[in-house]
Amino acid sequence: MTARGKFITFEGLDGSGKSTQVEKLARSLRAHGLAVTVTREPGGTSTGEKIREVLLHSATAGLSPLTEMALMFASRAQHIHEIILPALAEGRIVLCDRFTDSTEAYQGGGRKLGSKAVLQLHEILCGNLRPDLTILLDNEVAFSVERARRRNRKHRAGRSEKEKDENRFEQESRVFFGRVRHAYLAIAAREPQRVHVINARGTPGETHAVIMELVRKKLKI
Repeated sequence: MTARGKFITFEGLDGSGKSTQVEKLARSLRAHGLAVTVTREPGGTSTGEKIREVLLHSATAGLSPLTEMALMFASRAQHIHEIILPALAEGRIVLCDRFTDSTEAYQGGGRKLGSKAVLQLHEILCGNLRPDLTILLDNEVAFSVERARRRNRKHRAGRSEKEKDENRFEQESRVFFGRVRHAYLAIAAREPQRVHVINARGTPGETHAVIMELVRKKLKI
């Protein structure tokens, strides 16, 4: 019988460097001969990617916070069923760019919906699936927001009509992102065994070295 794989999630503000660190960790783990599945939320499946387009497109700025949260969980439920659980059953290491902590931080904190509804929906729709390890990349709100906006301006400048607009959240205020960061840190304080806060103010290489050491220790790789 194949041993269950490990589920590692990456969290943080937009512009915190999550995508870069997911890819760096995937390369390092594969170099050690480990089977790795890299995925993301919202998205990860064909259904989820369609939902992602609705959630992140700047034209859908009028979504209500409750609709936003419901769509996040619709994408996540399909993602768990189609990608995450099958990969874990095969003994793979699943690296996911965002998971339910993002919903608790962005919709629970940023949109002021609170944690209770998020955690209840997670239990009902996601079978209360918990990551083995969550890496929270923490940086100054102003730095992360400006980095995300700069990245999106660059993408917009070179984007063809077929490329996707994913700018809706970057249009939010720094006060909004301050609430998101506060919610993230509250989750880390509540679940210190699972959620590890990593200072993301260094270079990508420095941050990766810290993450790799943490993964080795926590997952005994």
